[in-house]
Amino acid sequence: MESNRIILHIDFDSFFASVEQEFDPKLRGRPIGVTAKNGRTCIIASSREAKVLGIKTGTRTYIAKQLCPSIILVPADFVKYFEVSKKFLNICKDYSPFVELFSIDELFMDITQTQHLFSGVYGVVSEIKKRIRAEIGEYITASVGISYSKLLAKLASGLKKPDGVFEIGLNKVEEVYKNAQLTDICGIGERVKLRLNKIGIYTLLQLRAASLSILISEFGNAEGHFLKNIGLALDDSPVVPYTMKPEVKSVGRNYCLPRNTYDKRIVMQNLFELCEEVGIKLRRLNKKARTIGVSFRGNINIGGRETYSVCIDTGKEIFRACLEILRFTQNEKAEYIRQISVWVSNLKDKENIQLSLFDSARKNSLQKTIDKINERFGDHTIRNAFLLYADKLTTVPNGYMADKYERAKLAQV
Repeated sequence: MESNRIILHIDFDSFFASVEQEFDPKLRGRPIGVTAKNGRTCIIASSREAKVLGIKTGTRTYIAKQLCPSIILVPADFVKYFEVSKKFLNICKDYSPFVELFSIDELFMDITQTQHLFSGVYGVVSEIKKRIRAEIGEYITASVGISYSKLLAKLASGLKKPDGVFEIGLNKVEEVYKNAQLTDICGIGERVKLRLNKIGIYTLLQLRAASLSILISEFGNAEGHFLKNIGLALDDSPVVPYTMKPEVKSVGRNYCLPRNTYDKRIVMQNLFELCEEVGIKLRRLNKKARTIGVSFRGNINIGGRETYSVCIDTGKEIFRACLEILRFTQNEKAEYIRQISVWVSNLKDKENIQLSLFDSARKNSLQKTIDKINERFGDHTIRNAFLLYADKLTTVPNGYMADKYERAKLAQV
């Protein structure tokens, strides 16, 4: 691993909430919670003022109101957030060709070869912060982590929020690991933390000292090595420029219903539409899938995945596969459903797949015509009759706008 690399991780502070406060001055300085447009009763982002009161992502709205009766609930506007994210990307690309988007509100930059052009690493950080204030908004801030690896740069950006700058050099790793929590580092969530606790690992320094064989016995070979590398602060992964499109290995859609439902038809309609969205994405990627997965979450969790001998790329085919999987895995009847997930993997390029006996020129031509109409007027403009009276999904980030944003990233820069 190269210790002379200079990697930045730049992360907006309370992004969704800060954008809302920037666009609406009446919200500034007040506790606000951003909620999903579909009316789901949980907070998906909270302002700094709300976080101080213990209102975090995932807090139920009724609990948020108990903690802060004056909290203002604002519906999410992802189109607005995408626009701010594009402005952010356009700023950062002026300081390095190596800019990797990590999510809508954070990115990595490798400025090893360019930092000398801007008075050093802190000169780059200072200029970016100034431009965010000038070109995006004074109420929107970002925290910056500096290190020689992506792993440590991301850890650093979370240690001095909001609007902070923190650097982790080689000689500072042990001190940081001594004070940081397991879940402060990317790759260790609550479930992994609990499994680590089960084998006596409660701190990053204990993870560093842990036997690789113990980690492998608990987590398997790949994840065991991954966690050991985290403990040793080893990460030589490069910053991959966003212009270099990575190979897509899977496609998935997830939807949280506006309310818990016992209505099987509503559940099936939402499942069908998610399958349609997955199919749309596959066809845009010019891919077909062999492995299909589906899950329902409610009072119980049901689902599974299956690999088929033929490759598919239409919503109807994916839906049929999901129904088949659910028939074989549903041992108990769910009383209600609140979340539906569909995903596909084992992707193949269409050009490398032998046509199935069930493929036909007419069917493929019809699907292409439907895709062209939906591409122009928005996904689900033409819908299956099964969805005639169904509400359209409101998962904007997972649907048309997200794909549109992905396509625009290259065109805008």
